[in-house]
Amino acid sequence: MRPSFRFPDDLVALQEAWLRTYAELAQVPTEGGTTVLRRRLIALSGRLCTHPHWTAPSGWRDGGVELRRAARSRARAGREAA
Repeated sequence: MRPSFRFPDDLVALQEAWLRTYAELAQVPTEGGTTVLRRRLIALSGRLCTHPHWTAPSGWRDGGVELRRAARSRARAGREAA
């Protein structure tokens, strides 16, 4: 059984934005000009890593994977509701 993690909504939203941007970047052809998406991904990564939620001693080690799972689940639920 997996431990239960609770993440702030803004942190999950940041992770969703990161996942969306990463998916967009993966779809752009190599010569398609990826600078804007790469810069957005770097900015989102910085905001994710410095979010106040991670100030706990365990930090990313305990919750990074669960955060990505929560963001994917929330995004999937949003697409199914639409």
